[in-house]
Amino acid sequence: MAVPLFDTKIQNNALAPDLQAAFARVLASGQFILGPEVQAFERQCAEHLGVRHALGISSGTDAILLAMMALGIGPGDEVICPSFTFFATAGCVARTGAKPVFCDVRADTFNLYVADAARRITPRTKAMIPVHLYGQAAEMESINALARKHGIKVIEDAAQAVGATHGGRHVGGFGDFGAFSFFPTKNLGAFGDAGLLTTNDDALAERAMLLRNHGAHPKYFHKFVGGNFRLDAVQAALLAVKLPHLQSYSQRRAENAERYTGHFIQLPGAALASAAGTGTRLILPFAQQGNGHTWNQYTLRLPGTGRRDALRAWLTARQIGTEIYYPVPLHAQECFASLGQTAEDLPVSARLAGEALSIPVFPELAQAQQDEVIAAVSDFLMAGK
Repeated sequence: MAVPLFDTKIQNNALAPDLQAAFARVLASGQFILGPEVQAFERQCAEHLGVRHALGISSGTDAILLAMMALGIGPGDEVICPSFTFFATAGCVARTGAKPVFCDVRADTFNLYVADAARRITPRTKAMIPVHLYGQAAEMESINALARKHGIKVIEDAAQAVGATHGGRHVGGFGDFGAFSFFPTKNLGAFGDAGLLTTNDDALAERAMLLRNHGAHPKYFHKFVGGNFRLDAVQAALLAVKLPHLQSYSQRRAENAERYTGHFIQLPGAALASAAGTGTRLILPFAQQGNGHTWNQYTLRLPGTGRRDALRAWLTARQIGTEIYYPVPLHAQECFASLGQTAEDLPVSARLAGEALSIPVFPELAQAQQDEVIAAVSDFLMAGK
């Protein structure tokens, strides 16, 4: 039985009548850029996430870039971010003219290692970007305490973590800004590119709103040089249909993750990341205490040279979808070679890039499909691979 890494059609087709009605409403309105649909969705998001302001943005990448522009980050500044994450986190830093400074991550949660970030702060450090990777919140209390100590800003990269909580609060409201992605395969998936920027600061929200639309207010009068970071009305209308289902989508992902862990933990050499040792052959992800993990990804670790790639080939031969998030840490990307950071300086990020493999965990994953994945991974381990 073929098992895709994800299948957006099942989820979206189940809402087809409501989605079609939303599209027809936008079509009839003739209002396609910003407008009432975007404003309604922004209010819906702000209420759901428990923040004062939520701005619809053209993509998660643009949300990060807009946050940095609103904070005045530019040439001469340094911004600390993890090396083990999606490219956009550091790419946006470079696009402002600032310098990305890569820090290492924790091997158990994949998230920013606060102690390592602390040792990289200099007088030029303007901000930190903790990433809530795979749907699990970073350690925001420690991150914010470090930021306050040094007078630097915090931008939460919550691109993979809409709906995730930390200490009972939604991510996106802990830092100066929170940036979300609604890429179609995310827990709340759009029908193209879309994103959200959140903040509890009125002044920052006002500045970001201006910068989102070329820095213009009123129209054709430009106080700042901004960009075109506007969310399309049709995306807002369609996402508004799906937002009330977000919690159930995340709950199903969590149930799938729990079922994986319940089976895999019984395999010889398997252990949770929080308890992994030198002899562990299969390292399983876990939800850190106090975190509401949304399981945007269920990511295994296969220690040992070539074992991750061997499992991927094993699963591919059985028509089971997988993905490597991420095969090359950011410090090792060619475009950042001039920064001079090395694997020796970022050992955990370098190691994870060779061990991590994500398997299907999407909400509509059928039990029979999941059984195929469980059997295939189990057979790999039992074969001594």
